[in-house]
Amino acid sequence: MAIKKKTTKKKVVKKPIKKTVKKIIKKEKKIGKITHYFDKIKVVAIKLSDNLSVGDTIRIVGGENTDFKQKIASMEFKGEKLKKAKKGKEVGIKIKDRAREGYKVFKI
Repeated sequence: MAIKKKTTKKKVVKKPIKKTVKKIIKKEKKIGKITHYFDKIKVVAIKLSDNLSVGDTIRIVGGENTDFKQKIASMEFKGEKLKKAKKGKEVGIKIKDRAREGYKVFKI
């Protein structure tokens, strides 16, 4: 007689994609929105709703094709270079891609 082995199947639990995307978005905090884009010099004016510092990484999202991340190398307010900007200020930041007024800015 042949001995039969019992086979046990492992249940594979798939995590819903929506929950993992929500976790990623929660790590990002909205810090403002773009009020103007200077296309020739690739600089945006951002009205801040939270504090921001040089060295922080931001994500700009808007429209159909705009979604990019960038580290802040420099920041200006009325022609003066800043290391930190507080909530309520409108600062200028040089960006690597195009953006438009109304696009949202997140801190990562």
